Amino acid sequence: MNQRLALAIMNEGHSVFLTGPAGSGKTYILNQFIKLKKHEGKHVSVTATTGLAASHLGGSTIHSWSGIGVRDEVGVHFVDNLSKSRREIIEKTDILILDEISMMHDFRLDMIDQITRLVRREPDKPFGGIQVIMSGDFFQLPPVNRADSLEGNFVVFSKVWAEIDPVICYLEEQHRQDSDDHLSAILDAMRARDIRRSHAEALLARAELLPPEGSVFTELHTVNVDVDTQNLAKLEDLEGDEMVYSQTTTGSDGYVESLQRSVLAPSELRLKRGALVMAVKNSLDRKYVNGSLGTVVDFDPATQYPIVEFANGKEVTMQPDTWELRDGDKKRASITQIPLRLAWAITIHKSQGMTLDAALIDLRKAFVPGMGYVALSRVRNLDNLYLKGINRTALEISETAYDIDEQLRAKSAKDAKKYADLEATIESVEFKKAPKQPSGWADKIAKMRETYPNAYRPWTEQQDALLKQEFQLGKSVQELSKELGRHEGSITMRLQKHFGEDVVVR
Repeated sequence: MNQRLALAIMNEGHSVFLTGPAGSGKTYILNQFIKLKKHEGKHVSVTATTGLAASHLGGSTIHSWSGIGVRDEVGVHFVDNLSKSRREIIEKTDILILDEISMMHDFRLDMIDQITRLVRREPDKPFGGIQVIMSGDFFQLPPVNRADSLEGNFVVFSKVWAEIDPVICYLEEQHRQDSDDHLSAILDAMRARDIRRSHAEALLARAELLPPEGSVFTELHTVNVDVDTQNLAKLEDLEGDEMVYSQTTTGSDGYVESLQRSVLAPSELRLKRGALVMAVKNSLDRKYVNGSLGTVVDFDPATQYPIVEFANGKEVTMQPDTWELRDGDKKRASITQIPLRLAWAITIHKSQGMTLDAALIDLRKAFVPGMGYVALSRVRNLDNLYLKGINRTALEISETAYDIDEQLRAKSAKDAKKYADLEATIESVEFKKAPKQPSGWADKIAKMRETYPNAYRPWTEQQDALLKQEFQLGKSVQELSKELGRHEGSITMRLQKHFGEDVVVR
C-alpha cells in the first residue's frame, strides 16, 4: 500500500494498523495525519510505547496518557482514582495515536481499551468509540517480559485487536535507506528469511573498519553495562571538574526498586562540561522532551545544576524532577534526580525509532530476535554503519513475527483493493491554516510577567546576591518581590534554598 492511500483510509475515520519496514515512512504519515486532523479541530492524543518514540511525534507515553504507569492490571477502583485532568483528556479524545506498538504487551492494550470504555461510558465500543491509529513493525523489538511482571505477547493476540479489526496499511516503499545500497538488500533479505552468504560478508566487512577520526557517531550496544562503560570512558576523557548528582528516594525498598526499572535517569549522575546527554523526561515548558539530545555547556553558579544546550538550540538549566509510583491515590515510592543521562552510547532498545547519520554497533551480545534488524536499520546506508562484531542471533527474527507479517501483508492487500477509491479523496484535502489557539502555559507566564517581570526566568548570580543581602538587612518578602520582579512564593522558596527550610520569612 502506498502512503497516500494509507492517509486517505485514516482520514476517512477508520481504525488502522500502520506498518512496514524501517524507513517506509510510518512516522511521516502519522505526522501528516495528526496535522490534518488538528487543523480540522479534532482532539488528537499522540502517544507511543516509549518516551523517545513519543518525542518524535510531539506526544507522551501511552502509560502516562492512560494513567496505567507500570501496572499490569486495572484495579476495581482504578478509574475512580484517575485525576480529573486525566479523565478529561480521555473523554475529549477523538483520535488516539499509538506508535511503536510492537513493544506493547497484548494485555496492556486490553488495559487501555478497558480504561477508555469506562471513562467514556461506552462499554460496548472498542476504546470507548475513539478512532485508534496504531503503528509499528513486528520485525523490530518485541515486548519485554520481566520476572516480576505478567508475561505477554504481541498486541495482535489481544482481545480488543480482534474486536476492532483494524484496517491494515502495510507500506512497501523505502524512504530511509538509499534504494541502490547494499543495506536495503540486507534488511529486505532479513524480512524475507533469505539471508545469504553475500549479505553476511557485506556486514562482516564493516567490522574491519573504524569511523573516520573526528567524525560524529552514536554507539549502539545490546546491554546497559556496555553502554555505561563507554559513556563513563568518554566522560573521563573530558577535561574539567566532574559534578555528581545523587538521587533521593521515598518509599520501601521493593517499591523503589520497581520504580527504578522504569526511570532512565541513573541513581548517580556524573557530568562535565562538554558531556553529551539525553533528557529522560518531558519538561513542563516543552523546552525538551524525553529523548532530546544536548551538550552540557556550563553549571549554574548558584545551584550547580547543569546547563544543557539541546539540539533545538534551547539552553536549559536542568533542575531535579520526580518520578512517582502510585497505587490509586496512594504514592508508594518516588525518585528525584536530574532528568539526564550520558548519551555517547545508548542501548539498541532505546534507539528504536531513531534515524542516525552514522553508528558504531556492537551486536556480539545480541540476545533477542529483532535486535539486529533494529540496529542495522537505524542508518541510511552501509557506508555509515560500522560494526564491532555480530553474532548469529543478530540476524534472526522471531518465527511469530514472520507469521504475523504474512497475515498482515495478505490483509493489507485485501484492504488496499477494498478502499482503493479513497485514494483520490486525499488529493482534495487542503492543509488550511488553523486559527491561532492560546498556548496555555505560555499565556499564563506572559500574564504573570505583567506583574512580575522576572517570573520563571533563571536566577542570576547578581540577583541571588542581592536577595540574600536585602533579606539579611530586614526587607520583607513583599518588598523583595517588588524589587526583584518575582512572585512572593518564588522569593520564599529561594530564601529557603539559601538559608534552610526553617528560615523565618515575613
